[in-house]
Amino acid sequence: MFLKTNLLIVCLVFFTYQGLQAKDLSLSELKISGIHQAYKVGDYSSQDLVKAYIARIKQYDEKTNAISIINPKAIEIAIALDDEYAKTRQLRPLHGIPILVKDNINTIGLPTTAGSLALKDFIPDTNAPIITKLVNAGAIIIAKTNMAEWAFSPKHTESSTHGTTRNPYNLDYVPAGSSGGTGAGVAANFAACGLGTDTGNSIRGPSSHNALVGFRTTLGLISRSGIVPLYLRNDVVGPMCRTVADATKVMQVMIGFDPTDPITQYSDGKTKNSYTQFLDKDGLKGARIGVLRELSEDNADPEVSVLFNQSIKDLEKLGAIIVDPFVVPKFAELRQNQWCAEFKKDVEDFLTTHVKQDEMKSLTDIIRVGTKSEYARVRLESAVTDRGRYGTSDVRCGDAYSDPLRIAFREAIEMAMDRYQLDAIVYPSWNNKPALVDKFEEGYLGDNNQVIAPHTGQPAFTVPMGFTGANLPAGLQFLGRMYSEDILIRLAYAYEQATKHRTDVSF
Repeated sequence: MFLKTNLLIVCLVFFTYQGLQAKDLSLSELKISGIHQAYKVGDYSSQDLVKAYIARIKQYDEKTNAISIINPKAIEIAIALDDEYAKTRQLRPLHGIPILVKDNINTIGLPTTAGSLALKDFIPDTNAPIITKLVNAGAIIIAKTNMAEWAFSPKHTESSTHGTTRNPYNLDYVPAGSSGGTGAGVAANFAACGLGTDTGNSIRGPSSHNALVGFRTTLGLISRSGIVPLYLRNDVVGPMCRTVADATKVMQVMIGFDPTDPITQYSDGKTKNSYTQFLDKDGLKGARIGVLRELSEDNADPEVSVLFNQSIKDLEKLGAIIVDPFVVPKFAELRQNQWCAEFKKDVEDFLTTHVKQDEMKSLTDIIRVGTKSEYARVRLESAVTDRGRYGTSDVRCGDAYSDPLRIAFREAIEMAMDRYQLDAIVYPSWNNKPALVDKFEEGYLGDNNQVIAPHTGQPAFTVPMGFTGANLPAGLQFLGRMYSEDILIRLAYAYEQATKHRTDVSF
């Protein structure tokens, strides 16, 4: 439903947290396993942890501007989970784990704005199916996060509702887009883990820029229902966490068929009962990994190249067999003509299905309400007339399972992987450093996330691979075959555990 104003929610948050007594907890680099162990031995409770995270948000979010709203019921939910544990002595998979949720994912009782004025008062009366799964697993939605308006920008995170988000490792720089609020918020220790969405970049880019692990899973593995779309043919939702283990645990809860998202039918028979079994420190021994130099050497920043080439040496030291270079025939040709303009159709379907208001049912209504972002304004106006495939091909647009151009691109990659008997391909998530906030347009360089995985449907995971100058993170990306999340978890975990590149922010 729509509210005339969000004042009621703001007041509830204000009065709920006035005089909040937060237990003195160290929130630095908390992991799900450590939190659950603390609950078991009585070091602190869910309520203590939620209060501590909220206190930290209130103290430090003025620096990052990552959070759009704190859940006024978070403490109440934590108390109920503490009571449940006291009675059962059983922890659900994500019992009492505070999670940040991007502001384009439907959550009961909290605005889902997609960063826009058009939806600034939209409060869903149902959760997105993935939120229901997370809540049933014991997760606590502690806050919603700022995002690039309508998820348009991979470059930066700016919305009409909450302004600009900054990178907690260096506040002069962007956290990337569009899930930059989740990236900055998790990196700044505002929650244990978070959710982003990825149309071409928006899980892996902010994860790379914020020294996080980000999973873009196979298109079809996880439902996207109840999420404001950008281009649904590409959209996925996934975890953004500090560790591969935590991202795996969050991912595992969300997997499964959803009749309201037909693409999930393709996952039938292709999932594992447990993905945590693949968290193997020796997972790189004997693995065959291809180095896609066609991406990694495309106008790369020298500092990123140094980190990437060191990561190749590290993979080899850990027992991997490196195929360098790995070549996909006709790669440059096949990557062309992959993007299709579907925002108008997809967003209007969302308005009809979820918003259900006569005054807000079309792209024209969205444009009428307006935006504070020039970047968003240009793209909204373009979406009125943009239709079909960008580029020179007139092949009809489809999903990753039906579009001839997407299938041909994927088959070429997977056939080349078969030829070299590869388990995965690697390349930098970005070939260049994060851009300055006030120069994000000219500084947007090196985004490799847009090239393969959104179009082919393949899974691609980013893991920290170190820091460049000015304390700016960089990420290593593992790309695998369709539904090979188990293999990517094994490889990424072994690399992460051996290199330990992630470090905490300084505030």
